[in-house]
Amino acid sequence: MFLLNIHNLSLPVEDPVLRFLILLIIILGAPLLLNKIKVPHLLGLIIAGAVIGPNGFNILARDSSILVTGTTGLLYIMFLAGLEIDMGDFKKNKWKSLAFGVYTFTLPLILGYLCGYYVLGFSTVTSVLFASLFSSHTLIAYPLVSRMGLAKNIAVNVTVGGTMITDILALLVLAVTVGMAKGEVGQEFWWRLSVSVLIFGFIVLFLFPIIGRWFFKRVKDKISQYIFVLVMIYLAAMLAEIAGVEAIIGAFLAGLALNRLIPHTSSLMNRVEFVGNAIFIPFFLISVGMIIDFSVFFKSWDTIKVAVLMSVLAIGTKYLAARATQKTFGLKKEEGGLIFGLSSASAAATLAAVMVGYNVIISENEAGEPVRLLNEHVLNGSILMILVSCTISSFVTMINAKKIAESDNEDTVAGKHPEEESLLLALNHAETVETMVNLSLLVKAKTNDEAVYALNVINEEKNESSIKNAEKLLGNAVNIGSAADIKITPLTRYDNDVINGINNVIKEKKITDLLIGLKTDKGFSPSFVYNLYNGYLQNENTNVLVYHAVQPIATIKRHIVVMPPKAHLEPGFFHALLRIWNIERNSGAVIAFYAAGATIDILKKIIKKVNIEAEFNAIQSWKEMESAAKSIEDDEALIMLMSKKSMVSYMPQMRIVPDILNNEFLDKNYLLIFPFTNSEDDFTEKRSVSNHKDYVEIGNIIGKIFK
Repeated sequence: MFLLNIHNLSLPVEDPVLRFLILLIIILGAPLLLNKIKVPHLLGLIIAGAVIGPNGFNILARDSSILVTGTTGLLYIMFLAGLEIDMGDFKKNKWKSLAFGVYTFTLPLILGYLCGYYVLGFSTVTSVLFASLFSSHTLIAYPLVSRMGLAKNIAVNVTVGGTMITDILALLVLAVTVGMAKGEVGQEFWWRLSVSVLIFGFIVLFLFPIIGRWFFKRVKDKISQYIFVLVMIYLAAMLAEIAGVEAIIGAFLAGLALNRLIPHTSSLMNRVEFVGNAIFIPFFLISVGMIIDFSVFFKSWDTIKVAVLMSVLAIGTKYLAARATQKTFGLKKEEGGLIFGLSSASAAATLAAVMVGYNVIISENEAGEPVRLLNEHVLNGSILMILVSCTISSFVTMINAKKIAESDNEDTVAGKHPEEESLLLALNHAETVETMVNLSLLVKAKTNDEAVYALNVINEEKNESSIKNAEKLLGNAVNIGSAADIKITPLTRYDNDVINGINNVIKEKKITDLLIGLKTDKGFSPSFVYNLYNGYLQNENTNVLVYHAVQPIATIKRHIVVMPPKAHLEPGFFHALLRIWNIERNSGAVIAFYAAGATIDILKKIIKKVNIEAEFNAIQSWKEMESAAKSIEDDEALIMLMSKKSMVSYMPQMRIVPDILNNEFLDKNYLLIFPFTNSEDDFTEKRSVSNHKDYVEIGNIIGKIFK
């Protein structure tokens, strides 16, 4: 109070600098303090909001500034849920998500209606709206599982998909019941709602990707790209409200629409997650806490009774829905617990429905007082339900997420992870640095964050100009990697021969993958072709990837993968296959394989364990390979498996591939992969498909890597 008097201030604090300082201190302090007592910091932010809010010590008002930032946080949570979802998993688990959505909507609706109608004596319309409060939920614990690397877990995937379904249905129930209470429901109402929702869905899911791909292909500025993402979030949210559904549905669909355009390992994704988790989402949690008013529970026994009933219904029905999903699909106990934890929190959608129902006056009583669709007991009871559900959601999610994460990481902790890798980027041209770094982020395994090297070989006299050029190239690579939270180690080598310099680094650092970038307007030069076949490919334990990019790889919709006959018999086939599938997994693009029948059969066996969206086309001759390569269209790219002359899958026509690419593919993205050839050491033995009889086991290995 002394400090407040000095600044001539009163409660609630109105000075913008002091307000923001208080909020930042809470956001900073909550995790540091609560981690020591094993309390999720999400819950800490909600409690802090209750303490400093208008119903607590009234330090801060829940005014428009809090509401705007908090609303952004809620939209951010839903957007991230759609953005981070694995589309392959999402499609594979769509029936699981649908089943969970039906469970988590129907069970609360039925039990809630029975309690509202028979226990609390509500009318039919009010009972239906009351029941719908328990059907919806808010993914407040999603940032927790995302930070733990479980965004792709089946339980999370099913819950996110089910959340979209149940929230849409609950909010539609809200619109219908309010319309019925006002006497507005008729044929026109249903036509208007149906048409508006269909138009909204078409715009977001079909036009947004087109707009996003056009923007990312033309705008390279990182700040502009991030602002564009925010614009898409709010535009989708506004369109959803215009269509008659809640804004959070629009934000989620915006995440799905941009899913394939923002790779999970990209710097833009890291920027989106960082700002959301650092600012917007904490503001939302604090704003939720500001709603809580503990005093209402001491004013009326009816309020306490309704609050307890609502809390039991909300938690109990979500638990039943989660367990029903677990039993139906044979999920693990921890996965069922994670579904329950994520889906048990009631906050935004529930509060929105309560406020709408409370503000609808359907009649007046004998004393002339308004009779509301949802009375003040339900309004106050929802406050306790929000607090209880968010508390349980935070603890249950944290406990089960830790168990799943520990189980997934057992092999890694024990040093048994099957995927060991180290990538080397051979940098020589400034224009290829960003494209090569972005490619490395896609092809690498996510677990190996320190195994990327950037190399520049100085093969002329040691002068100031060449040294500055090397520092500029390597510094740019390091900065781009840092933006994606990936460490890139810069290396400068002085050697009279560039090839010797690169090959020596490959041996010293035990490089598994060498990435070389081609200039966009030149492609293959005669000197590079000579150095490739007589220098780089002499490293028998290293994959060589030659990359040519004319547009960001994130804007590629489909990769045409061409493989020569007998490609699966090469020692490095398995490792090269991982690189291709990592590109699809991290970018979300569709992969179309063109290979011989025997190779296709093996790919299909392996892919059963991996949620990859792939197409398979059988070819036999070089003419068919060339035809498949030339079939690529706009926003498609070519990936071609190559081989050296002594290898079993080698074809004489491979010698003319550089000429074909120079003549017909200078305006396209393409990637040539030369798999390693040595299969004598233990390292390559694990990766050689020709040494594995059980291809299903290979699929299991890939599945572990992708986790």
